Amino acid sequence: MKKLILSGLTVAILFIASPLGHLNAQTPIIQTKFTADPAPMVHKGMVYLYTTHDEDYAPEGMAGFRMKEWLLYTSTDMVNWTDHGTIANLYNFKWADPAVSGWGGFENGAWAPQCIERNGKFYLYCPVQGRGIGVLVADNPFGPFTDPLGKPLIGAEYDSIDPSVLIDDDGQAYLYWGNPNLWYVKLNEDMISCAGEITKDKLIRKIENQKDPYHFQEGPWAYKKNGHYYMAYASTCCPEGIGYAMGPSPVGPWEFKGYIMKPNGKSSGNHPGIIDYKGKSYVFGFNYRLNFMITDKHHERRSICVAELEYNPDGTIKELPWWDDGVGVEPVGTLNPYKRTEAETMAWSQGLKTAKDDESGMYVTSIHNRDFLQVKAVDFGKGAKTFEVRAATITKGKIEIRLDDLDGTLLGVCDISNTGGWNTWKTFVTDVEKVGGVHDLYLVFRGGDGEMFNMDYWRFK
Repeated sequence: MKKLILSGLTVAILFIASPLGHLNAQTPIIQTKFTADPAPMVHKGMVYLYTTHDEDYAPEGMAGFRMKEWLLYTSTDMVNWTDHGTIANLYNFKWADPAVSGWGGFENGAWAPQCIERNGKFYLYCPVQGRGIGVLVADNPFGPFTDPLGKPLIGAEYDSIDPSVLIDDDGQAYLYWGNPNLWYVKLNEDMISCAGEITKDKLIRKIENQKDPYHFQEGPWAYKKNGHYYMAYASTCCPEGIGYAMGPSPVGPWEFKGYIMKPNGKSSGNHPGIIDYKGKSYVFGFNYRLNFMITDKHHERRSICVAELEYNPDGTIKELPWWDDGVGVEPVGTLNPYKRTEAETMAWSQGLKTAKDDESGMYVTSIHNRDFLQVKAVDFGKGAKTFEVRAATITKGKIEIRLDDLDGTLLGVCDISNTGGWNTWKTFVTDVEKVGGVHDLYLVFRGGDGEMFNMDYWRFK
């Protein structure tokens, strides 16, 4: 039995005997926070995954969602994800007066975004629930992001949630959004102003007392592949699956083609994000697995998943099983352990959280006895001689360095001693057994009761 503290909420978790990192689908891909509404973007050989963030708990009397900020994760292999923390929050929008709506003020409302690059600028479209869709701009995908308009790009009267943006081959940009209807508008080249009228799609809409052949609910994701235009979306409610339609142009007319993933009672929601990367196609969404590892009660605490996507010769998409029942994605690259690797880079973890300080940036915290982190596809080449880690603590602990399993080959043990403070950092080094080749790396934490240390980065030499 293990105690897990979620921002003041203490709960008990009974972990199953087999290592969690070995579960079939590696879902979810982020375990240190609750994340939802995946918005992946490929830029210069890296996947940038923008997400929303479900807070661990809600104040008394506040039910449902509690979302205040947008997060960013990156990967170059689709299995190890690096946490970059918060890249924007509700306070980026000065016009989003919390008194305007009853959605909990600045305690809630940072809903599903999407980011796209154009002419060296990065545009992050953010719905502020109940207040409209805003846009933030940055010179690089990490930010800092600023609001160039000082007002909503799309007003609250247009079902204004879940924006998706597509730049067509001719350079024309389109912005889509909506629940329970699909809306769109052309954007000017500046990406922060509209080039025409806001339009409600003629087909993907809800009409009273008429059948809904598209099963559209929310979360549109527009993209083009091999001459086909696709509109994927959260479909049916509730639960929600991922449906999709295809069309001959960025504005249709759309033809419903079926489900990428059918609704499943394990999840009340879903939200697609689709990319091509290193010769493969991927669909992101979310489940509630981490929530149900903590409690048997449903809370709006979601966790992002990813699966490989396959197309038929006619461009239609092969249906996938539910996240929990599928096969995890294989790495499309290896990790170099001889370069500094941020501790917040993980394929799987147990019991860990991430935090940030001015000196180290993001780091791993909440490290207790028997917690661990797993990094996949680590290429040791001809073998390492030493392992170093930068840590901070007022107590002590140990790191077991293992290969391929929680109880796998032990390369060495690194002792962490008192550095004089939880943010007073020191580098610790230990010799390791020489092992070459590509392996999964497990850092298994051992010690007494309570939190042991914080960890900034590690590397082999």
